Amino acid sequence: MKKIFLVPVVAGAVFIAACGGNQKSEESTETAAATTEQQAPAVDIPGLEDVAVSNEVALEGNDLMQYNKTLFRVKAGQPIKLTFKNAGEMPKESMGHNVVVVQPGTDLPALGGEAIKAVDTEYIPVTFASSIIAHTKLLGPGETDAIEFTLEEKGVYPFLCSFPGHYGVMQGKIVAE
Repeated sequence: MKKIFLVPVVAGAVFIAACGGNQKSEESTETAAATTEQQAPAVDIPGLEDVAVSNEVALEGNDLMQYNKTLFRVKAGQPIKLTFKNAGEMPKESMGHNVVVVQPGTDLPALGGEAIKAVDTEYIPVTFASSIIAHTKLLGPGETDAIEFTLEEKGVYPFLCSFPGHYGVMQGKIVAE
C-alpha cells in the first residue's frame, strides 16, 4: 500500500521540478525591470508633481526622528547644495542627526546595521563607502552643515539619517531629472 501511494507522489514531485525551469528567467527579467525603474526618474512618486526643481536643498531634522521634507527634485549633472539643520533640542549623543545620500539600489537596512558599529566615523559606515555619494556631519541641537555634490545620472537617490535606529524612519528621496 505504501509503495502504491509513494509512486504517484514521487512522479508528481519530479513533474513539478521539471516544469519549474523557466521561473528563474522570469524572475531575472522582473528583477532587471525593477532595477531599471529604480534608477530612472519615477514619475509615480506621490507628490512629486508638487515639488519644484531646485539644486538648493534646505532640510531639517527634529527630536521626533523626522525630516521636515522627504522629497526633492534636482537637475542631474549640476551641483547641488544641501543645507541641513538639527532643529531638535536633545543632546547629539542621544539624538544626533545627519543626511547621507546614497546610490539607487543601496541596501538601506544593511547600511543602517553597519552604521550602528561606525561610532568612530560618526555612524558613516566605511563598508558602504562606494554607495555613499555625500553626507553631512553628525549634528547636535541647533547645529547646521552644508554640503555640495552632483548627481551625474538621472534617477531616484535615497537619503537617510545614519544615527543608530534612525534610518528606518528618517528617509527621503532626491529625484534627479
